[in-house]
Amino acid sequence: MTHSLKKNPFVANHLSEKMEKLNMREEKEIIVTWSRASTIMPTMVGHTIAIHNGKEHLPIYIIDYMVGHKLGEFAPTLTYTKYAAKSDNKSRR
Repeated sequence: MTHSLKKNPFVANHLSEKMEKLNMREEKEIIVTWSRASTIMPTMVGHTIAIHNGKEHLPIYIIDYMVGHKLGEFAPTLTYTKYAAKSDNKSRR
């Protein structure tokens, strides 16, 4: 279900406050967050945000085409495990 157009897009409070401080000081710093549901705003462009994927924080550099998307879209939570080949003698015991 999408967020209501009457309301502003959802951005976690700690995330927006840190972005404002970094933009005022014109500094680049990695921001660690667990908020995968936060919307990427134009003020975030050019910053690196470490997004939690359930196991670790993945650093993602925000560029202009990401604006309007959610942070969680760029940090995959599943990793594909490749199974051993049938000709592999170690897996056949």
